Amino acid sequence: MNAYDEGSDARHGPGVPGPCPALPGPGGPAGPAGPPGPRTAPPGPGRPEDGPPVPCSLADPSAGPPAGPLAGPPAGPRAGVAALSPGYRTGAAVALAVVAVVVCVHLGMTFLHVAPANTVSKEHGETVADWIYPEFEQNWKLFAPNPLQQDIAVQVRAEIRTADGGTRTTGWHDLSAQDGRAIDGNLLPSHTQQNELRRAWDFFVATHDDDNRPVGLRGALSETYLRRIAVLRLDRADAAGPGGAVERVQIRSRTAQVPPPEWSGEEMSTTPVYRTLSWWSLSEDETRGGVG
Repeated sequence: MNAYDEGSDARHGPGVPGPCPALPGPGGPAGPAGPPGPRTAPPGPGRPEDGPPVPCSLADPSAGPPAGPLAGPPAGPRAGVAALSPGYRTGAAVALAVVAVVVCVHLGMTFLHVAPANTVSKEHGETVADWIYPEFEQNWKLFAPNPLQQDIAVQVRAEIRTADGGTRTTGWHDLSAQDGRAIDGNLLPSHTQQNELRRAWDFFVATHDDDNRPVGLRGALSETYLRRIAVLRLDRADAAGPGGAVERVQIRSRTAQVPPPEWSGEEMSTTPVYRTLSWWSLSEDETRGGVG
């Protein structure tokens, strides 16, 4: 018996069943073919003769991949960025790159603004100031040896041109109180509610003298910034009324010392002090509630 003899295991090796032989139908070897049934590999050295039959689909390598529970999961539809067309994927990559560049530039500018004076900040100080002021100004007052102990409220009133051509002056709108009501009980208050108005007033005070005259080139910028915030707040509150328009605004601050705790024994005046600015006329865009 050699490797080419029929029934020999030499071609397949021990334990590897060969191709399944044709099985006779119910009529016997010479009879008519019966209904096809599951074919099994003949017993060989690899399994006991009394063991369970091995399906030919598993024993025969030419039978193809198994079906049913042995088959792998079907390929699902692509999701996320992979589901986009090449053009949209390119656009998304470009947008992410632009955002990353802007974030890096902002962090670099902020670092140069708060870091001690160095060669880079001295050479590009004007560029850094243009990027930071007024929206992104930084300060260290929270960590100062003597934190702020004053309650400062910014208020505004307006001169209105009514629909019939007359004029009237509103009462004082407490803008700081509006922010306080929006923050009170809010677990996630916005940066605008917490800092926009406060930083705008600090910016104005830092660039003006006691007579409210601008000092330096940023004085006009601080005035425009503060006026813009006041006009937008008045517009949201519909201070002009139906058919009316805001022509002039006046801003003032109300400063009061924070009362000390009873156990400290410290005494100080809690009488508020007002700092009232001059009337500011508005441009046509600002009169309509724009930013000028």
